[in-house]
Amino acid sequence: MVIDNSEMLVKSLGACRLDSPLSPLLADRKRSIHNVDEHDRVLFDDTVHMAVERGSSVDNLPGFEPAGPRKKIFFDPSKTRVGVVTCGGLCPGLNDVIRGLVMELTFHYGVKRIYGFRNGYQGFIARYGRSVFDLTPESVSGINEEGGTMLGTSRGEQNPEEIVDCLERMNINILFVIGGDGTLRGAMKIAGVVAERGEKIAVVGIPKTIDNDIPYIDQSFGFQTAFSEATMSIRSAHVEAKAAPNGVGLVKLMGRHSGFIACYASLAKNDANFVLIPEVPFQLEGPNGFLAVMRKRVEQRGHAVVVVAEGAGQDLIEAASNGTDASGNTKLHDIGVFLRQKIAEDFAKAGTELNLKYIDPSYAIRSVSANPYDSVYCIRLAHNAVHAAMAGRTEMVVGRWHGRFVHIPIPLAVSKRNQVDPDGDLWMSVLEATGQPRCFG
Repeated sequence: MVIDNSEMLVKSLGACRLDSPLSPLLADRKRSIHNVDEHDRVLFDDTVHMAVERGSSVDNLPGFEPAGPRKKIFFDPSKTRVGVVTCGGLCPGLNDVIRGLVMELTFHYGVKRIYGFRNGYQGFIARYGRSVFDLTPESVSGINEEGGTMLGTSRGEQNPEEIVDCLERMNINILFVIGGDGTLRGAMKIAGVVAERGEKIAVVGIPKTIDNDIPYIDQSFGFQTAFSEATMSIRSAHVEAKAAPNGVGLVKLMGRHSGFIACYASLAKNDANFVLIPEVPFQLEGPNGFLAVMRKRVEQRGHAVVVVAEGAGQDLIEAASNGTDASGNTKLHDIGVFLRQKIAEDFAKAGTELNLKYIDPSYAIRSVSANPYDSVYCIRLAHNAVHAAMAGRTEMVVGRWHGRFVHIPIPLAVSKRNQVDPDGDLWMSVLEATGQPRCFG
């Protein structure tokens, strides 16, 4: 992969000259394989082949700045004002992150003023009239037990100049932005305006995407909860399919451009016989097309379970464009409804009985509270975001790479989309678990 250290440099507001309130916790901490010194780097490459292929010395191998508390910080906690905003679609764990930020800022850094901006970036714009919420340990108590976000959310771009105007009026020093690709692009524009004005405002992101499609992080928060919830729909589809002659269970899961939820959920229950994702094109018709192969499976085994990601097979649907949503994303055609119709037509044409049950659990998946794994991940992301911001880091996100928490520049985090690799080990596991052919057609 073509990437170098210049793309991994994290911007800083200036030298850190103040002793961190966490210094007592760091004083006797010994370096081990379980922590990375703040002056070290987390290497991008994790195989010998990848490292050797670069043909450079160890010092020149690309690496991320490690996350974690610093002994010296940039902001004076007693004078620091913080803003928090959640944007885009819902995702399990949003409230966990908000609570984690507030608790860390309050109890470990001593920050007294934390503001929650309502309904995404609209919360900064005067014409929307959104109120500002005082975030305190009391106000966030128990919110991690609930789905959604206590701050509300919205989609769509807002003027970064107006957003920075608001930050300046309220004397905000740090802005935490919790959101996905579009939200982070907005955060990058905000940081750009801040820099143009010569202000000292840190903009730090906590990447949120239920589809797990943000690159250079092992996994986005909420993803484990999402695919865990999705497994229940696959199990239901399997039960329904087995209960009727020539039963077919069809489940549509979230995944506009990336099929991670479909893959992981299918592996978790291992009841799926076919998994269709955006990254692997497929053909419907023909002796080796999906319809023929799936019908043959039903005729031989009596039932089949099909899992399809929402962005799969869009090239197969001949229909007028649906336009774009408020975030600028192309509105997808409903591949689930399309496949349901095509499967029914194919069985009818073959004169074969069909009992098809269609399940679409999309909003039920994203609106639940985080499971224990994601709750742990969320609070650790929140802690590391606070450490980074208090040390004056800006225009960056926190994430985990090869199991270690790191700082990732926002331009790098939005430079591409994380997708299932058709030649990777995850898709190979799906092919092994389902028994479906490598390609249809």
